[in-house]
Amino acid sequence: MGRVNEIWHSYSGVERRNIAIYIAGIMMYKFGLEFFNGSITTLATDRFKSAATFTKLGAAQGVNQAAQCVGAILIAPLIKKWPTRSVLAGAIFFFGIMTAILLIVDAGTGGKIKPAGAKTPVYGDWNPNLIFVIWTLSGICYGMVELIRRVIPADIVGGDVSKLRRMDAVVHIFYEVAGTSGAFSSSSAITRFGNNYSFFMTPVFFASAGAIWIFISTLNFKSSKVIQEELEQSGLAEVDKKRSSSNYLVQVGYGAVAFGESIYVGSKIVFLNRRFIWLLPSYAIALYMHRFLEGSLAPAFAKRVLGTSAWSQIIVGGSNFGELLGAFAVLILSDVVTTPLPWLRLDALLLNIVWILPHFSTRATNDVTWAWKIAGCFIPISWGWAAGDVSLAAYIQSSLSSDPKFKHANVSALGAVMAFLYSTYIVLNAVFSSVLGKVFDKDFTKNGNIIYSLKMVGGVHFSVACGIILLSTFIPKGAFAINPKSLGPVGTPESRNETSDSEDGEDFKKTNTTDLETLEKSRS
Repeated sequence: MGRVNEIWHSYSGVERRNIAIYIAGIMMYKFGLEFFNGSITTLATDRFKSAATFTKLGAAQGVNQAAQCVGAILIAPLIKKWPTRSVLAGAIFFFGIMTAILLIVDAGTGGKIKPAGAKTPVYGDWNPNLIFVIWTLSGICYGMVELIRRVIPADIVGGDVSKLRRMDAVVHIFYEVAGTSGAFSSSSAITRFGNNYSFFMTPVFFASAGAIWIFISTLNFKSSKVIQEELEQSGLAEVDKKRSSSNYLVQVGYGAVAFGESIYVGSKIVFLNRRFIWLLPSYAIALYMHRFLEGSLAPAFAKRVLGTSAWSQIIVGGSNFGELLGAFAVLILSDVVTTPLPWLRLDALLLNIVWILPHFSTRATNDVTWAWKIAGCFIPISWGWAAGDVSLAAYIQSSLSSDPKFKHANVSALGAVMAFLYSTYIVLNAVFSSVLGKVFDKDFTKNGNIIYSLKMVGGVHFSVACGIILLSTFIPKGAFAINPKSLGPVGTPESRNETSDSEDGEDFKKTNTTDLETLEKSRS
């Protein structure tokens, strides 16, 4: 408790207030999100035809991921005009409305809440492919909320990396407390009300989250009037005049161009630097494996092995609990394990636990106890991923925010790298979720079970990822230590100064300078 008390008092009174309000809102958000995601995933597995169930499920999830990028682009101009807390609250209110569409459509076409004692829900007369539309709209809203979630912590506590790392860990802990309880609760709700109505509380939870977030301070937001006055005082009002007079659609267009430029700049930073190139497998592939674990393996096992799609949420609940433990481990051991490498190596090794799924599939019966057993197996897998993810985010932030040679004229280096890594994950998830979902469908159609596909899509797939992630952790300088204290120039200010003229940094500067010269020539 002394450690927790020390962490809490490292923040000012205003920061503690805003953190508490933010956590309260995010728990309501996560609770509603688990109800919606669990319901629509099981709804898809039940409504899509059995010959293409997981092919379509993977495709729908891929569309949802792509829509998140659109949402991020649409919301970016709004953050410049209004306080972050107001945009966040508005986005979550809009998200709640989108989730209610399916409830309205189902009720309007004859759907009903599952009668007590009934084995199957009473669905409305609507085309199951409508799930693609609903998932696309919700993906846009989800992308809006998730982008602001990445921005607001720095607004609350500033750029202090230590404070950010601790806040991220604390928020993640409470986020997963809500996620774990939400996943378990949604499983019961799906069983009782049917997956077409089990998320009826989602709009309520989202509205509650928005109402709570409204009370966060306006932080460092400055109104356009104040900014204009500052520009006039500095003589830059005329320079900014054209940009500020642009309408929303023009700003969205600029946002799309900036997003593409961010991906380009981020790819250069990653591929031209030894200290960042290993992030591609360690972040993007690790994140993809985690999402595939929860979004594809859990539903496939629940539907095809256990025979009840709702039980996939019990398995996801175990995964969420593992994430909670991982975030807590980083919070407690942040001063002992100072780099993400030990966590990433552990994460890679724990992926091999998935090999137990084909073994269990030959023995499992249509009993809920097997869902709880699989949930227990998912706990250590997600524990390793969450610990690696939280510590890796802090590493990326500290590396790019402290080194001036990675600054770019038009985009944030940190934002560019994160955009590139996340876009890579989206492509991986969109392609492989659908392709590997087809493996599940063919195996079930041919053999009446998914034992073979669990060995290939589960075991082999995850073991290959384990090898790639594990090897990537030996790329950074100083990575061969069991628990490195720093990675190359990342660490103390002295170590950063000694390596400020490293070859990889010079390569980036040369490439970046050439690009800027080309850009200036084209403008002239």
